[in-house]
Amino acid sequence: MSDTLRLEIVTPQATAFSEDVHMVTLPALEGEMGVYPNHMRLITQIIPGEIVVTKDGANRSFAVGEGLVEITATRVSIVTDMAIQAEQIDEAMVEAARERAAARLREKISDEEVASVNASLARSLAQLQVKRRRRT
Repeated sequence: MSDTLRLEIVTPQATAFSEDVHMVTLPALEGEMGVYPNHMRLITQIIPGEIVVTKDGANRSFAVGEGLVEITATRVSIVTDMAIQAEQIDEAMVEAARERAAARLREKISDEEVASVNASLARSLAQLQVKRRRRT
């Protein structure tokens, strides 16, 4: 019985993370969930938020967008529209994107545009939350 599992986080741009880890905490549709090796098989949706990866007693954080996760006893595979390590988040740039999205929502736009802007806003808020939590 292994004490690690393989975590892979893939975005449309690249593989954001691919390593063996001891635990993964992720923002699932049903709520935050922790995954250890030998977890039961599960496929679920993730929502914008924070993934915390525990390896060798240290934690690494990623801001993630919407996506899907497949969990097996030995692997966690995540496909998401965004995954950024906390250290790489540019808070000023994200805050500007959040402000642009909020201003766009105040305009008269179509339902499709509202959905797109809301998704962008959720990704920005997830990044800000991760960055600000890591500072404290």
